[in-house]
Amino acid sequence: MNLDPNSIDPAKVLSKLIPGLIALALVIAFFSSYSVISPGNTGVIFNVWTGSLRTVPQGMAWRMPWVTQVQSYPTALRTYTMVRKSTEGSMSGDDSIDLPSKEGQHITQDISVTYNTSEDQAAQVFKAFRGAEIEDIENTFIRRTIITVAQNTAGQMSLSEIISAKRNDLQDNIQKNLSVEIEKMGFHLDKVNLGASHLPASLETQMQQKMAAQQQAQQAEYELQKQQMLAKAEVAKSEGEAQAILVRAKAQAEANRLLQSTLSANLVQSKAIDKWNGVLPQVSGGNTPFIDLRGVKASKE
Repeated sequence: MNLDPNSIDPAKVLSKLIPGLIALALVIAFFSSYSVISPGNTGVIFNVWTGSLRTVPQGMAWRMPWVTQVQSYPTALRTYTMVRKSTEGSMSGDDSIDLPSKEGQHITQDISVTYNTSEDQAAQVFKAFRGAEIEDIENTFIRRTIITVAQNTAGQMSLSEIISAKRNDLQDNIQKNLSVEIEKMGFHLDKVNLGASHLPASLETQMQQKMAAQQQAQQAEYELQKQQMLAKAEVAKSEGEAQAILVRAKAQAEANRLLQSTLSANLVQSKAIDKWNGVLPQVSGGNTPFIDLRGVKASKE
């Protein structure tokens, strides 16, 4: 059966299309009349006719289609990371920061920055960045500000201070300076964390040689102190032994002096008699015995 095109009534076709178009428009209008603000975010509703801004908490945010625009910003903490490992940073590839020292040497530094905004400041963020997505803000303003502040801060320090002696000071100063810069745009800085420092191969070799020389010097100083302590110990030991000998000698001399002062002829004679067995020697060389019998006899009478 062939239909004659001239037999189609446009009014009837249009009457059937209009309800469908109206239904489609209503569906589109319904889904355009709200936005979902994810947990940990604050929504900002912008009226394109009046230019007014208002914030709404997480959940459903109702708006007028084609009249109001809704954008959300993080009130929960959010971390932007710039590291060498391509799988760990906010961007792929080596994204560590190039840091200069005041001597003109360069290293690359891993860094992460944790920040957020508040419900009161979310509208300020929207206005400052013209309603941009937070990811776009991170890849432009947040990223550039981190790099600039970190480089300016590190440039005032020596290489040894950056990587060891004053590393905590570097982190604290970056955090202090960065906080000032991002708060101007409605963000709050929570924490700056410095990760690994990466030295060029040539500089790494120099640092290793320097550390080895320092360790050798420390070992030599330790050995010297050890030998000095041993020498002092030997001296003290010798002095102690000499002092002990002197004390013993003085004691012996004093004992001899006291013994001599108490000896007398009668005392010697008495000691000899106590030890004599009463037998006179059979052979005499002409000398008389040591016993004075007269004294003995006289004492008996």
